[in-house]
Amino acid sequence: MTNMTLAVPEDLHAIMKKYDTIKWSEIARKALWNQARKLELMDKLLAKSELTEEDAERIGHKIKHGIAKRHGLVK
Repeated sequence: MTNMTLAVPEDLHAIMKKYDTIKWSEIARKALWNQARKLELMDKLLAKSELTEEDAERIGHKIKHGIAKRHGLVK
């Protein structure tokens, strides 16, 4: 297994030290696996997609505009 060094903010480190019986490396390993699995799934879902980045930007803009309109931020 490969080792990895991780930088954490001081306030997080203080909490981690308070709960020193917790295996923080195991929690980090699980979080990394979860994120990696999401990325792999995204790659599989998008592998056959014909949607371009420009299409995605246009759709995202429409969604944001719709949300803003619903909340009365635009007319």
